[in-house]
Amino acid sequence: MNPLRPTLIAATTLALATLACAVPGVGQPTAVPFPTFPPAPTTVSVSTIAPPILIDPAEEQQLYIELYQRVNLAVVSIRVFHADGIDLGLGSGFVIDTDGHIVTNNHVVEGGTEFEIDFANGVKARATVLGTDPTADLAVLKLESAIEGLVAVPLGDSDAVRVGERVIAIGNPFGLSGTMTIGIVSGLDRVLETDVTAPGGGTFSAPDTIQTDAAINPGNSGGPLLNLNGEVIGVNQAIRSETGENTGIGFAIASNTVKRIVPALINDGKFVYPFLGVSGLDEMSLDQIESLGLPQTTGVYVRDVSPGGPADEAGVRGDRGLTGEDLGGGGDLIIAIDGRPVITFADVLSYLVNEASVGQTVTLTVLRDGVPQDIPVTLGARP
Repeated sequence: MNPLRPTLIAATTLALATLACAVPGVGQPTAVPFPTFPPAPTTVSVSTIAPPILIDPAEEQQLYIELYQRVNLAVVSIRVFHADGIDLGLGSGFVIDTDGHIVTNNHVVEGGTEFEIDFANGVKARATVLGTDPTADLAVLKLESAIEGLVAVPLGDSDAVRVGERVIAIGNPFGLSGTMTIGIVSGLDRVLETDVTAPGGGTFSAPDTIQTDAAINPGNSGGPLLNLNGEVIGVNQAIRSETGENTGIGFAIASNTVKRIVPALINDGKFVYPFLGVSGLDEMSLDQIESLGLPQTTGVYVRDVSPGGPADEAGVRGDRGLTGEDLGGGGDLIIAIDGRPVITFADVLSYLVNEASVGQTVTLTVLRDGVPQDIPVTLGARP
């Protein structure tokens, strides 16, 4: 597109010289000088405001049409069957390479043993699950036979995504194949709880989730969330709704998480998460922060440390409260990991999933009794 950017006019100059007027009793007009004012400044200082971006509706419409025609060939319907032939449901997915690998959600294929892949051009094929990851809710299938002219869709850089960016979802809501919806990125770095149990109770969380208001409904799961370049920036995963239907809050797994996990699912059938062994509190109230005597409002307060885990062996301290939600104080406040600032627990989770590996030593910078301290921690494999 070629958006039109109107010019911002900084100032208008008026040149006033003389005023010609008829003087009573005189046949010829006489030039009468205009009253003298102080000279105007030669330069005018104005605040610079970014001009609005005007988009040609016809160009925008054509962009959507062409993007759909190109990408929909790579989006598939996934029919899931139990071993006894029972139809377990329908989800979406997309082809990521010409070898026939298809990305979808773990919850789409969970419980299934047979998988039918339906393409937009009417071609149907069978597929096998190569690997699944319940935490990120990702799965990879492989077509059992080669398909001529297979189209793949590229993965984009989710770190470059910004709130307000226009996005497109393509999938099969309620079995309506090839449905396209449009919205914006409503939020970034959301953390969603999973059903995967953590040692000592609680559950693991999935970081780097993109929030969007693009309509996502049952059947959209596993389909792509796309930028205007036709690149996948997320895998549509879930909606937040009391009715089970779209209410303007949908979630997608960030493409950079997909890039990290999918190769492991293809090669090994699973992704081994690095394990730090702490549970933390962020987004605490001011009352909690003040009662704990914490010197700042950002960072992750260490609530619990897994006994015998990497953080425990490295000497990271948890809260000394003994029961339930009681906080006794004394826990470390994580403010950085390998020099990267930690504002919330999402920053720690994102770094571990997308940057770190099992056996790698990371440095936690903590505030202990208000004093900065670096603690090297060798990451283990998550139980």
